Amino acid sequence: MTTVRRQLLDMVLEPDAYNRNPKDIYPMQLEAARALFAERREQISVLRRRAEESGVGEIRSFADLVPLLFSHTVYKSYPPSFVEQGRWDRMLQWLKTLSVNDPTGVDVTGVTNVDEWIERLGAAGHRLLATSGSSGKCSFLNATPGDYELKKRHFAHTLGFPWLRPNRDRPVFMLTPSTGPNSAIEAMIIGAEAWGRPGSIWFLTDEPLRISEVSAMAALRKRMQEGLATPGEIAGFERESADTARRMQAAMHALCDTILQHRHEPIVLSGLWAQHMMIIARARELGIKDGDFHPKSHISAGGGVKGVALPPDYKEQVDRFYGAVHRGTGYGMTEQAQVMPRCEKLRYHVPPGLIMLLLDQPGEQLIAREPGSGGVVEGRYGFLDLLYDGRWGGLISGDRIHVDYAERCPCGRYGPTILDDIVRYAQVGSGDDHIGCAGTIDSYVRGAMNE
Repeated sequence: MTTVRRQLLDMVLEPDAYNRNPKDIYPMQLEAARALFAERREQISVLRRRAEESGVGEIRSFADLVPLLFSHTVYKSYPPSFVEQGRWDRMLQWLKTLSVNDPTGVDVTGVTNVDEWIERLGAAGHRLLATSGSSGKCSFLNATPGDYELKKRHFAHTLGFPWLRPNRDRPVFMLTPSTGPNSAIEAMIIGAEAWGRPGSIWFLTDEPLRISEVSAMAALRKRMQEGLATPGEIAGFERESADTARRMQAAMHALCDTILQHRHEPIVLSGLWAQHMMIIARARELGIKDGDFHPKSHISAGGGVKGVALPPDYKEQVDRFYGAVHRGTGYGMTEQAQVMPRCEKLRYHVPPGLIMLLLDQPGEQLIAREPGSGGVVEGRYGFLDLLYDGRWGGLISGDRIHVDYAERCPCGRYGPTILDDIVRYAQVGSGDDHIGCAGTIDSYVRGAMNE
């Protein structure tokens, strides 16, 4: 790791990490990006092919990064038959095209499903995160043990910003499974370690999240929507879904009582909106009123509303119930190690080790603005995360953001900042979100596998 890249990542340890003048940070970021690209293009065949195709031989400006950003779809660009037929050796060949360290030497003898494949890779030093979309096809993102340690360090110095620092002295409630190769679960595990008092850490369940099961259920849902599932498959799906729901509801009901018993302590609690509504319902049964939580508690809520019947004012109900506690939130995604924390004025601040790139809607041009020039600008969010040593950290997202280029955020810290109105492009306008050049990288992966 180059000295300047290390300096940028180490800034998160300092009290003014999110109050650095961008005029000082940008030149350092450009130097770090230049060196990182020069190194990674020799290690990652897909990046090298993309650089050759786009004619980028060197990073001279942030605009040179744009054609090198990967689409999230590149991380699930393997042929589905590799997984369906258990071709784990071919999956290793595919993963190699996107990884710094060659995984093809990992012994996959006897592997029977994707969870065992992930575990085998993990034992060999490849920390894979997996995501599963509505199609049931997973994305796989490689990282090193060192990446994970730096990610933990970043979280430990970002969680609770700007009010609290995690000090391993609180009861912690994470309303997810305690294990699983998923970024949300990984974040919960890191948070529990950073905040949690020994002996006072609770997860929703110790049943591990199994990617093979999640993917199979997602794929079956898609087949049901298309009218292709058999009656037997549908009946089995309904039985399994009902059984899982009963177990998780029982676990949640039991955990509600434990949470409420600790409400007068400064707790950390993170869960879905629907789960918070279950806590409220149990509190009402026990006669617990709104605002009866310790004011230094740290509460996070999000997601969990798709297919769930919630009242229109569920967010307001949750706010009233917890009262004057600290609201934990940040902007990030599976592909990004460094989360952007939200300040008192509901703006997201960019870590020094993360290069924010505001793009046009197709994702093909950088919207360049000088720091301190003022004005709020709309665009697509792209980034280069300088943390990763396991893969290329450049990505173009599906998110529409608004960036305020004022010299100072309303909180008083340096900008630019991202407003708290982030939405997916697929959710606005026509609902069709076409990403330009980054989406073509998928084809390079197929070609690189045959090198």
